[in-house]
Amino acid sequence: MSDPLPQGEEKRRAVRRLFDSISPRYDLVNRVMTFGMDVGWRRSAVASLRLPGRSFVADLACGTGDFCRELERRGYRAVGFDFSHGMLVNARTDVPLVEADVLQLPIADRGVDGVTCGFALRNVVSLGGFFREVGRIVRPGGRIALLDASEPDNRLVRAGHGLYFNRVVPMIGGTLSNKTAYSYLPKSMAYLPPPPEMLSMLREAGFHDAERRQLSGGITQLFMGTRS
Repeated sequence: MSDPLPQGEEKRRAVRRLFDSISPRYDLVNRVMTFGMDVGWRRSAVASLRLPGRSFVADLACGTGDFCRELERRGYRAVGFDFSHGMLVNARTDVPLVEADVLQLPIADRGVDGVTCGFALRNVVSLGGFFREVGRIVRPGGRIALLDASEPDNRLVRAGHGLYFNRVVPMIGGTLSNKTAYSYLPKSMAYLPPPPEMLSMLREAGFHDAERRQLSGGITQLFMGTRS
């Protein structure tokens, strides 16, 4: 029987240590294990924002700045937030970066036009708290685009993806970076509630039209919504 996943403050400490440890080669491993598809996923997410040029967008759990660079490329003003010092040290972006917990952001109420977040929903201590914090900082009419991993609906695709995600990804991570960290990442999918529950949580947080789109056959999911 596998060890239980950490919870609460233990999870917070474990996630920070994990991302600090993989930060030097994080971008390389992402490109290899997704066959470069992660670039297209972020582009789809940013395109879904549909905000006016020069809108102010916060990228939460920004990592090394992939989303920040795409936001800037699209003409948005971006700022990144992450509590992993290692990720910020290894970031490759010129936008402002802030070391902060995404559950307690140093942003005023209704202070941003939009929010992006890539593959971090399962790593926050409280998903409901995260959605409420996003609802607090996004102005009425602002938009969100939140990416994370997903299990495909198709049974055969789901089986193949499960084999790759649970067996091959840790091998790639172990070869290029940290096997322990990349063994944890597939297991962390267990933190995510079913999609209908996540949509309900987003609507309760103020995103009345929250919707979910599956990308690349369902291996990735994109949550979108407009602040009421």
